[in-house]
Amino acid sequence: MAFRTKLSVLATVVALGSPTGILADGHVDANTVVANVNGLDITLGHMIVLRQRLPQQYQQLAPDVLFEGILDQLVQQTLLGEKVDDLSLGTKLTLENEERALRANEELQRVVADSATDEALEAAYVSAYGSIDPEEEYNASHILVESEDEAKELVTALGDGADFAELAKEKSTGPSGPRGGELGWFGQGAMVPPFEAAVVQMEVGAVSDPVQTQFGWHVIKLNETRVKDAPALEDVRAELLDTIQREAIDTYVASLEIDAEISRKTAQDIDPELLNDLSLLGE
Repeated sequence: MAFRTKLSVLATVVALGSPTGILADGHVDANTVVANVNGLDITLGHMIVLRQRLPQQYQQLAPDVLFEGILDQLVQQTLLGEKVDDLSLGTKLTLENEERALRANEELQRVVADSATDEALEAAYVSAYGSIDPEEEYNASHILVESEDEAKELVTALGDGADFAELAKEKSTGPSGPRGGELGWFGQGAMVPPFEAAVVQMEVGAVSDPVQTQFGWHVIKLNETRVKDAPALEDVRAELLDTIQREAIDTYVASLEIDAEISRKTAQDIDPELLNDLSLLGE
Protein backbone atom coordinates (compact mmCIF):
# COMPACT_ATOMS: atom_id res chain seq x y z
CA MET A 1 0.00 0.00 0.00
CA ALA A 2 1.40 3.41 -0.92
CA PHE A 3 2.55 5.50 2.00
CA ARG A 4 0.24 8.35 1.05
CA THR A 5 -2.77 6.20 1.98
CA LYS A 6 -1.59 6.29 5.58
CA LEU A 7 -1.89 10.07 5.93
CA SER A 8 -5.37 9.65 7.44
CA VAL A 9 -3.76 8.31 10.63
CA LEU A 10 -1.55 11.35 11.18
CA ALA A 11 -3.93 13.23 13.45
CA THR A 12 -4.26 10.15 15.66
CA VAL A 13 -0.49 9.67 15.77
CA VAL A 14 0.09 13.28 16.78
CA ALA A 15 -2.49 12.95 19.53
CA LEU A 16 -0.94 9.77 20.93
CA GLY A 17 2.63 11.01 20.69
CA SER A 18 5.79 9.17 19.64
CA PRO A 19 6.04 5.48 20.68
CA THR A 20 8.87 5.25 23.18
CA GLY A 21 10.19 2.75 25.70
CA ILE A 22 10.12 -0.16 23.27
CA LEU A 23 12.58 -2.11 25.44
CA ALA A 24 12.50 -2.22 29.21
CA ASP A 25 16.21 -1.52 29.57
CA GLY A 26 16.00 1.41 27.15
CA HIS A 27 18.49 -0.09 24.69
CA VAL A 28 17.48 0.45 21.07
CA ASP A 29 19.49 -0.22 17.93
CA ALA A 30 18.90 -1.08 14.27
CA ASN A 31 18.13 -4.70 15.21
CA THR A 32 15.41 -3.75 17.68
CA VAL A 33 12.21 -5.59 16.67
CA VAL A 34 9.29 -3.21 16.28
CA ALA A 35 6.79 -5.75 14.88
CA ASN A 36 6.48 -9.45 14.10
CA VAL A 37 4.25 -10.69 11.32
CA ASN A 38 3.60 -14.41 11.24
CA GLY A 39 7.07 -15.06 12.61
CA LEU A 40 8.89 -12.49 10.44
CA ASP A 41 10.58 -9.66 12.33
CA ILE A 42 10.39 -6.02 11.29
CA THR A 43 13.19 -4.00 12.87
CA LEU A 44 13.86 -0.37 13.60
CA GLY A 45 16.54 -0.60 10.91
CA HIS A 46 13.91 -1.55 8.33
CA MET A 47 11.95 1.57 9.31
CA ILE A 48 15.01 3.83 9.11
CA VAL A 49 15.89 2.59 5.62
CA LEU A 50 12.32 3.01 4.39
CA ARG A 51 12.13 6.52 5.83
CA GLN A 52 15.20 7.56 3.83
CA ARG A 53 13.50 6.45 0.61
CA LEU A 54 10.19 8.22 1.15
CA PRO A 55 9.09 10.76 -1.49
CA GLN A 56 10.32 14.29 -0.82
CA GLN A 57 6.93 15.55 0.35
CA TYR A 58 7.12 13.19 3.33
CA GLN A 59 10.76 13.80 4.25
CA GLN A 60 9.89 16.99 6.09
CA LEU A 61 7.32 15.38 8.39
CA ALA A 62 8.24 14.94 12.03
CA PRO A 63 9.45 11.46 13.11
CA ASP A 64 6.52 11.01 15.50
CA VAL A 65 4.14 11.63 12.61
CA LEU A 66 5.95 9.17 10.35
CA PHE A 67 6.35 6.28 12.81
CA GLU A 68 2.91 4.69 12.54
CA GLY A 69 2.64 5.23 8.79
CA ILE A 70 6.01 3.62 8.08
CA LEU A 71 5.34 0.65 10.37
CA ASP A 72 1.88 0.13 8.86
CA GLN A 73 3.41 0.05 5.40
CA LEU A 74 6.03 -2.53 6.40
CA VAL A 75 3.45 -4.74 8.11
CA GLN A 76 1.16 -4.64 5.09
CA GLN A 77 4.02 -5.29 2.66
CA THR A 78 5.01 -8.31 4.74
CA LEU A 79 1.46 -9.67 4.71
CA LEU A 80 1.12 -9.18 0.98
CA GLY A 81 4.57 -10.58 0.26
CA GLU A 82 3.73 -13.82 2.07
CA LYS A 83 1.03 -14.50 -0.50
CA VAL A 84 3.54 -14.59 -3.36
CA ASP A 85 5.07 -18.04 -3.88
CA ASP A 86 7.14 -17.20 -6.95
CA LEU A 87 8.34 -13.79 -8.10
CA SER A 88 7.94 -12.70 -11.70
CA LEU A 89 11.07 -12.63 -13.85
CA GLY A 90 10.98 -8.83 -13.97
CA THR A 91 10.86 -8.60 -10.17
CA LYS A 92 13.70 -11.10 -9.73
CA LEU A 93 15.87 -9.16 -12.16
CA THR A 94 14.97 -5.89 -10.46
CA LEU A 95 16.08 -7.30 -7.10
CA GLU A 96 19.35 -8.49 -8.65
CA ASN A 97 19.96 -5.04 -10.14
CA GLU A 98 19.14 -3.36 -6.83
CA GLU A 99 21.54 -5.59 -4.92
CA ARG A 100 24.25 -5.05 -7.54
CA ALA A 101 23.82 -1.28 -7.34
CA LEU A 102 23.79 -1.21 -3.53
CA ARG A 103 26.91 -3.36 -3.30
CA ALA A 104 28.69 -1.19 -5.86
CA ASN A 105 27.70 1.96 -4.00
CA GLU A 106 29.10 0.66 -0.72
CA GLU A 107 32.43 -0.12 -2.37
CA LEU A 108 32.52 3.27 -4.07
CA GLN A 109 31.85 5.00 -0.76
CA ARG A 110 34.87 3.19 0.68
CA VAL A 111 37.04 4.23 -2.28
CA VAL A 112 35.90 7.84 -1.97
CA ALA A 113 36.54 7.94 1.77
CA ASP A 114 40.02 6.44 1.38
CA SER A 115 40.97 8.89 -1.38
CA ALA A 116 39.90 12.10 0.37
CA THR A 117 42.98 12.55 2.56
CA ASP A 118 44.65 15.83 3.52
CA GLU A 119 47.78 14.68 1.71
CA ALA A 120 45.87 14.01 -1.51
CA LEU A 121 44.13 17.37 -1.25
CA GLU A 122 47.41 19.24 -0.76
CA ALA A 123 49.03 17.41 -3.68
CA ALA A 124 46.08 18.20 -5.93
CA TYR A 125 46.24 21.87 -4.95
CA VAL A 126 49.96 22.11 -5.69
CA SER A 127 49.45 20.34 -9.01
CA ALA A 128 46.62 22.63 -10.06
CA TYR A 129 47.81 25.97 -8.70
CA GLY A 130 51.37 25.66 -7.44
CA SER A 131 52.97 26.89 -10.66
CA ILE A 132 50.53 29.74 -11.29
CA ASP A 133 52.19 33.16 -11.24
CA PRO A 134 50.24 36.24 -10.14
CA GLU A 135 48.37 37.61 -13.16
CA GLU A 136 47.65 41.23 -13.96
CA GLU A 137 43.99 41.87 -14.70
CA TYR A 138 42.42 44.95 -16.23
CA ASN A 139 39.09 46.69 -16.00
CA ALA A 140 38.47 48.86 -19.05
CA SER A 141 35.78 50.59 -21.05
CA HIS A 142 35.77 51.40 -24.74
CA ILE A 143 33.89 53.20 -27.44
CA LEU A 144 33.78 51.39 -30.78
CA VAL A 145 33.21 53.32 -34.01
CA GLU A 146 33.69 52.59 -37.71
CA SER A 147 36.35 55.13 -38.72
CA GLU A 148 39.55 56.62 -37.40
CA ASP A 149 38.19 60.14 -37.85
CA GLU A 150 35.22 59.34 -35.60
CA ALA A 151 37.60 57.90 -33.01
CA LYS A 152 39.78 61.04 -33.13
CA GLU A 153 36.72 63.23 -32.59
CA LEU A 154 35.86 61.19 -29.51
CA VAL A 155 39.39 61.60 -28.12
CA THR A 156 39.11 65.35 -28.60
CA ALA A 157 35.69 65.47 -26.92
CA LEU A 158 36.97 63.49 -23.98
CA GLY A 159 39.95 65.79 -23.68
CA ASP A 160 37.52 68.69 -23.48
CA GLY A 161 35.76 67.08 -20.53
CA ALA A 162 33.04 64.92 -22.10
CA ASP A 163 31.80 62.01 -20.01
CA PHE A 164 33.19 58.70 -21.31
CA ALA A 165 30.16 56.57 -20.33
CA GLU A 166 27.69 59.01 -21.90
CA LEU A 167 29.69 59.14 -25.15
CA ALA A 168 29.82 55.34 -25.23
CA LYS A 169 26.06 55.10 -24.83
CA GLU A 170 25.57 57.65 -27.61
CA LYS A 171 28.29 56.72 -30.10
CA SER A 172 29.55 53.16 -29.56
CA THR A 173 28.50 50.49 -32.05
CA GLY A 174 29.66 47.66 -29.79
CA PRO A 175 27.43 45.59 -27.48
CA SER A 176 28.93 47.29 -24.42
CA GLY A 177 27.68 50.70 -25.54
CA PRO A 178 24.44 50.65 -23.51
CA ARG A 179 26.55 49.87 -20.42
CA GLY A 180 28.67 52.95 -20.93
CA GLY A 181 31.32 50.88 -22.73
CA GLU A 182 32.21 48.82 -19.64
CA LEU A 183 34.02 45.57 -20.44
CA GLY A 184 34.54 44.38 -16.89
CA TRP A 185 37.64 42.50 -15.71
CA PHE A 186 39.82 40.53 -18.13
CA GLY A 187 43.29 39.03 -18.19
CA GLN A 188 45.93 38.81 -20.86
CA GLY A 189 44.82 36.82 -23.88
CA ALA A 190 41.15 37.70 -23.45
CA MET A 191 41.19 40.58 -25.93
CA VAL A 192 42.45 40.82 -29.51
CA PRO A 193 46.20 41.69 -29.65
CA PRO A 194 46.01 45.38 -30.70
CA PHE A 195 43.45 46.10 -27.98
CA GLU A 196 45.45 44.25 -25.32
CA ALA A 197 48.73 45.89 -26.37
CA ALA A 198 47.18 49.32 -25.86
CA VAL A 199 45.66 48.45 -22.48
CA VAL A 200 48.82 47.00 -20.88
CA GLN A 201 50.71 50.22 -21.62
CA MET A 202 48.08 52.57 -20.18
CA GLU A 203 47.92 54.25 -16.80
CA VAL A 204 44.77 53.89 -14.71
CA GLY A 205 42.32 56.65 -15.65
CA ALA A 206 44.00 57.33 -19.02
CA VAL A 207 42.24 57.38 -22.40
CA SER A 208 43.99 55.87 -25.42
CA ASP A 209 44.54 57.21 -28.89
CA PRO A 210 42.41 55.44 -31.53
CA VAL A 211 43.19 51.70 -31.72
CA GLN A 212 42.28 49.69 -34.78
CA THR A 213 41.16 46.03 -34.64
CA GLN A 214 39.14 43.84 -36.98
CA PHE A 215 36.01 45.16 -35.25
CA GLY A 216 36.65 48.83 -36.00
CA TRP A 217 38.28 51.73 -34.14
CA HIS A 218 38.38 51.82 -30.35
CA VAL A 219 38.88 54.58 -27.83
CA ILE A 220 39.82 52.86 -24.56
CA LYS A 221 39.72 54.00 -20.95
CA LEU A 222 41.58 51.97 -18.33
CA ASN A 223 39.45 52.06 -15.17
CA GLU A 224 41.42 49.84 -12.78
CA THR A 225 44.02 47.09 -12.50
CA ARG A 226 44.59 44.29 -10.00
CA VAL A 227 46.80 41.27 -9.43
CA LYS A 228 45.03 37.93 -9.44
CA ASP A 229 46.72 35.37 -7.21
CA ALA A 230 46.09 31.62 -7.10
CA PRO A 231 42.92 30.85 -5.10
CA ALA A 232 43.23 29.81 -1.47
CA LEU A 233 43.00 26.08 -0.78
CA GLU A 234 39.75 26.47 1.14
CA ASP A 235 38.15 28.27 -1.81
CA VAL A 236 38.76 25.33 -4.14
CA ARG A 237 38.55 22.47 -1.61
CA ALA A 238 35.20 21.16 -2.87
CA GLU A 239 36.33 21.30 -6.50
CA LEU A 240 39.60 19.51 -5.75
CA LEU A 241 37.90 16.84 -3.64
CA ASP A 242 35.45 16.16 -6.44
CA THR A 243 38.34 15.71 -8.87
CA ILE A 244 40.28 13.49 -6.45
CA GLN A 245 37.28 11.28 -5.82
CA ARG A 246 36.30 10.95 -9.47
CA GLU A 247 39.86 10.06 -10.43
CA ALA A 248 40.09 7.54 -7.58
CA ILE A 249 36.87 5.88 -8.74
CA ASP A 250 37.97 5.81 -12.39
CA THR A 251 41.35 4.36 -11.47
CA TYR A 252 39.87 1.73 -9.17
CA VAL A 253 37.20 0.61 -11.62
CA ALA A 254 39.77 0.45 -14.42
CA SER A 255 42.00 -1.76 -12.26
CA LEU A 256 39.08 -4.09 -11.54
CA GLU A 257 38.32 -4.37 -15.24
CA ILE A 258 41.95 -5.18 -16.03
CA ASP A 259 42.04 -7.99 -13.44
CA ALA A 260 38.60 -9.39 -14.29
CA GLU A 261 37.56 -11.89 -16.93
CA ILE A 262 34.83 -10.06 -18.85
CA SER A 263 33.00 -11.14 -21.98
CA ARG A 264 30.27 -8.95 -23.42
CA LYS A 265 28.11 -8.56 -26.47
CA THR A 266 27.72 -5.36 -28.47
CA ALA A 267 24.87 -3.60 -30.21
CA GLN A 268 25.94 -5.45 -33.34
CA ASP A 269 25.29 -8.78 -31.60
CA ILE A 270 21.97 -7.88 -29.94
CA ASP A 271 19.33 -5.65 -31.53
CA PRO A 272 19.15 -2.55 -29.24
CA GLU A 273 15.43 -2.25 -29.97
CA LEU A 274 14.91 -5.36 -27.82
CA LEU A 275 15.47 -3.15 -24.76
CA ASN A 276 11.89 -1.97 -25.26
CA ASP A 277 10.42 -5.50 -25.56
CA LEU A 278 8.67 -6.19 -22.23
CA SER A 279 7.31 -9.44 -23.61
CA LEU A 280 10.73 -10.98 -23.00
CA LEU A 281 9.97 -10.61 -19.28
CA GLY A 282 6.61 -12.27 -19.71
CA GLU A 283 4.78 -8.96 -19.35
